[in-house]
Amino acid sequence: MKLNELRNNPGAHKRKLKVGRGSSSGLGKTSGRGVKGAKARTGTKVYGFEGGQMPLHMRMPKRGFNNIFARDFAEVNLGRLQKAIDGKKLDVGQKITEESLQKAGLARRSRDGVRLLGSGTFAAKIDIEVAGASASARQAVEKAGGSITTTFQKQVRMNKKGEPGKRVQRRQNSVEKRASRTGSAESGATA
Repeated sequence: MKLNELRNNPGAHKRKLKVGRGSSSGLGKTSGRGVKGAKARTGTKVYGFEGGQMPLHMRMPKRGFNNIFARDFAEVNLGRLQKAIDGKKLDVGQKITEESLQKAGLARRSRDGVRLLGSGTFAAKIDIEVAGASASARQAVEKAGGSITTTFQKQVRMNKKGEPGKRVQRRQNSVEKRASRTGSAESGATA
C-alpha cells in the first residue's frame, strides 16, 4: 500500500450530480425542475396558490373545536357493567374500583379516571368507586340498592398569594349569597 493508492471504499463517496449540463445528460435546460420562472427559482412558496382564486383550504368551512382543558375520562355504560357482572368478570360482593374495571376489560387507561354513564339496563346491587358518574347512572345504581363514590376533584387554580383565583372566589361568593337568600326565604315562610 502506497500513499498514492489510498482511496475510499467503493460506493463510500458519491459524486454530486451536476445539473444543467446539456440535454443529453437528462437534466439539462430546466435542471429537472420542469418549469421556468418562479418555480424554477429557490425560495418559492406556491403550495395551495390558485392563481389568485380563493384557495381550497380557505374555501372550506371550519368544523369543530378542540378543548385543550377537557377532562380525559374512560367511559363505562351501566349496560356493559351489568353484562360483566352477569358474566362473572366482576365480583358484586367486593367494592368495584377503577382497577377492577380495567382488569375486566371495561375501561381503558385514562388521565382522569373512569366515568360511569347511565345507558342500558341495570339491576345489580353494587358498591362502586369511580372518578365521576352521570345523574342517570347515579339514580339507576341507587334504585338497584347500590352506592356510588366519586373521587374526582376539580383542580382549584391558586394565585401568587396562595388563595383561589378571582373567578373561583366570585363563584364561592355567589353560592354563599344564594344559600343565605334561600335560608332567609325558608325562615320567612315558616314564620
